[in-house]
Amino acid sequence: MSVLIVDYGMCNLRSVRRALEECGADAWVSDNPHDANKASHIVLPGVGAFGDAMKNLRESGWDRSLKENAAQNIPMLGVCLGMQLLAERGFEGGDHEGLGLIGGEVVRLPNEDLSLRIPHVGWNEIHKKSDHPLIENIKDATDFYFVHGYYFKTAADDDVLAVTIYGLTFPSIVGRGNVMGVQFHPEKSSKAGFQIIQNFLTIN
Repeated sequence: MSVLIVDYGMCNLRSVRRALEECGADAWVSDNPHDANKASHIVLPGVGAFGDAMKNLRESGWDRSLKENAAQNIPMLGVCLGMQLLAERGFEGGDHEGLGLIGGEVVRLPNEDLSLRIPHVGWNEIHKKSDHPLIENIKDATDFYFVHGYYFKTAADDDVLAVTIYGLTFPSIVGRGNVMGVQFHPEKSSKAGFQIIQNFLTIN
């Protein structure tokens, strides 16, 4: 399979590419949205702010390309900020339109409990809410590595594949059709993270 990693200037891409290659993928990084037509799978990573990321995606033409490929049912995986960009709107540093591939909005994690660190950084459990190929062979309450201050508040419960508890219960894996997202970093989540990647690569 041929896996395109989207480069829109918001992520260190080497660890993502290395993890995909270790899982058997022919992975490459591109900043050209026309390259999406050559891919069997697309990974949208990201670190940083929602508004800046969407600005970069729009200016480069990636927003149109990703929507077109999603409409053609090309498997797509958003990672961390990449998952959040799948939403309709995000409120980090203002009100910003997202890709709109999965209904919902991205809002700040509450900090009412002062014992909780915001952003949420570290290992935490996921709890499966649905059977899905992306989480096959993943045991309930498996730990993954998170780094985020905002979360994806989905419009429909059916789009939530797994949740995590950190001050509140938030969606940590989402999916609608062949568009999927994980709030954690699978490339930094040891054996379980690589299982998620391998599962993604089997989806067609």
